[in-house]
Amino acid sequence: MEELFEKPENNAPEENSYHHYTLFDVTVDPGLKDDEGNELPRPFNKNQMRKWLKKVRWEKHKAEKRSKEKARAKERKREARAANIDLGPNRKMLKKMKLEKVKKNISIIIDLSFDHLMIEKDRYKVIKQLLRCYSINRRSEAPLQFHVTSFGEKSKVDISRHNGYEHWDMEYHEKSYLELFPKEKLVYLSSESENIIEQFEEDTYYIIGGLVDHNKHKGLCHKLAVEQGIRHAQLPLDKYVNMKTRKVLTIDHVFEIVLRISEGMQWQEALLKVLPIRKGVHLCDSLNSSTISIETSKENDVPT
Repeated sequence: MEELFEKPENNAPEENSYHHYTLFDVTVDPGLKDDEGNELPRPFNKNQMRKWLKKVRWEKHKAEKRSKEKARAKERKREARAANIDLGPNRKMLKKMKLEKVKKNISIIIDLSFDHLMIEKDRYKVIKQLLRCYSINRRSEAPLQFHVTSFGEKSKVDISRHNGYEHWDMEYHEKSYLELFPKEKLVYLSSESENIIEQFEEDTYYIIGGLVDHNKHKGLCHKLAVEQGIRHAQLPLDKYVNMKTRKVLTIDHVFEIVLRISEGMQWQEALLKVLPIRKGVHLCDSLNSSTISIETSKENDVPT
């Protein structure tokens, strides 16, 4: 492993003094010594130092990375124009379209009240999935009302890595959904719920738990909904598709399924479109059988 810090000079004083180490033009004080020569506690332990170094590297190279990303995007657009490929509306057009589109009276809430249950890496995953939800929604012809609740300090720090997040087309709330919306209009989406939902009602707020926990807190969202006395439901996955893996979906997958159904897409089509290949998704045998029988009857029809 390479040296992270510059070593002090040999002739530097040892007692009742301390050395400054430099990394990426940032000065770090690794700790002082008391009158008896004992080293005082350092400001960072090994884990904290590793995280700090990662942030320093990110800040140092952020502008350079952004510049390279812009250059790559311009090159892709140039190649697409040369090949006569339509890449869809650009960012400027999307922002203009955002103001012109009429949103459906169906709301999605991402509940970010679980920050304390996740490590930093998993909190970043939640923000990344939130970004995907935003991207999917703004490209829809019939976008949903989009809210983020319990938007605390940790979430603000994590999301600040994405420049301009304040201008995303969603509403940020520091308060809980219980303090913001009528209780009778809330529905928490949870795979542990015994209630099956097939239609999304207007003037209703559907909550998705902003939690990446690798199954450490199974059933937490359902338990929370029961304790709070609000409605809860799960998507009808078992009715339409078989999956080789668990039914637990990511935040952006649940968001997109709700969006596609709200747009008028059929459940089978929406689930096959949204769910990733790695989950081994295929239509239920009963649905496949009914599809085959319908196609067969059409082939046997004799025009009169």
